[in-house]
Amino acid sequence: MSGPSKHRTRMPAAALAVVAGGVAAALHIGKLPPAVPALQATLGIGLVQAGFLLSLVQVAGMTLGLLVGLAADTIGLRRSMLAGLVLVSLASALGGGVGVWTDDPVLAIGWLLALRGLEGVGFLLAVMPGPGLIRRVAPAGTEKSAIGLWGAYMPFGVALALLLGPASIAGAGWPGWWWALAAISAAAAVGVALAVPADPARRGALADSAEGWSVRLRDTLGASGPWTLALAFAVYSSQWMAVIGFLPAIYAEAGVPGGWSAALTALAAAMNIVGNVAGGRLLQRGVAPVRLLRWGFLVMALGSVAAFARIGGPEAAWSLPPALRYLAICMFSLGGGVVPATLFMLSVRCAPGASTVSTTVGLMQQASSLGQFVAPPVVAWLAHRVGGWQWTWIVTLACSLAGMALAARLSPPVTRRGAA
Repeated sequence: MSGPSKHRTRMPAAALAVVAGGVAAALHIGKLPPAVPALQATLGIGLVQAGFLLSLVQVAGMTLGLLVGLAADTIGLRRSMLAGLVLVSLASALGGGVGVWTDDPVLAIGWLLALRGLEGVGFLLAVMPGPGLIRRVAPAGTEKSAIGLWGAYMPFGVALALLLGPASIAGAGWPGWWWALAAISAAAAVGVALAVPADPARRGALADSAEGWSVRLRDTLGASGPWTLALAFAVYSSQWMAVIGFLPAIYAEAGVPGGWSAALTALAAAMNIVGNVAGGRLLQRGVAPVRLLRWGFLVMALGSVAAFARIGGPEAAWSLPPALRYLAICMFSLGGGVVPATLFMLSVRCAPGASTVSTTVGLMQQASSLGQFVAPPVVAWLAHRVGGWQWTWIVTLACSLAGMALAARLSPPVTRRGAA
């Protein structure tokens, strides 16, 4: 019999440990923005160098996402997450030591850039196996809710780092912040090692051979489902990052004090977490994934139009009051949250087989990173050309319409293809 169970099933510790591992890895993505002023003061780094430190993780995702996902499927999902958490812990610990070991700013910046690149690889190794691991360890009554919770790992980890970072850096300096997050991700690795069952024995020599890699890669790239998921993830993440990423700049231009700007941006980002969790709950209750994707992209479209669109000429333009525009931004982020929750759930169905789930997630991550890398400059260029943010909704509406069109391609015949 299908459908949700009448009785609540507790989410097992193994699934929670996997989600905690994803959040711990995402903390390292969000740790840098609050540390930029301290790095500038102590090492004299410029804005360009800070930009490289910020973007190196996205570059790793753009170039290595598919290959790292393929590697995760090969070495084992649990082993991959453990390796990734250990790598980000070591890189962060060494990065904190850079400020102590050398007084040469050029050498310190070079080391930080190299270690940031290692953190990017470790992050990918840690998060690619997440959906496949949850599918393996969560019982039938909780797997969709758990994957919905997994979908919130990135906004939760980044928002937590943005909130905790300033106080931690003020108290212990940026090296202490690096070391604290190294300890957190190391503790998460211990949790995964203790709670998550060992990877099953690999069947046959194919998994260890170059042929096994090529077969999984060919199967993934040759199926329509992974590509549709990847493109949908790209149009979601690109517009979410473009809007949320520029909120501080938008508020600064509007004269909003810095403290309020940080709080308002963090709250808007946190609404995405609520959307992820709600998406998992709705999936668990039997709401069709395609319907959820359409709802999510529709709310993003309406929210961005309400937040940014103006009616009338430059001198007499009318827009919603600021409070309603901010509420529209929150709805944009909230509605968008159901999209990754649904896409991660579909990744275990649309993958050509159980051995290609992480490879499919890797393709999704690569497309997502590319979208996050390209969309913010496009939105910034548009704002510069028109002298304000009032046409941002053109970009977000185009992304949302593309997302709804892609959702229509994820019809039941496609999603059944890779179902267990």
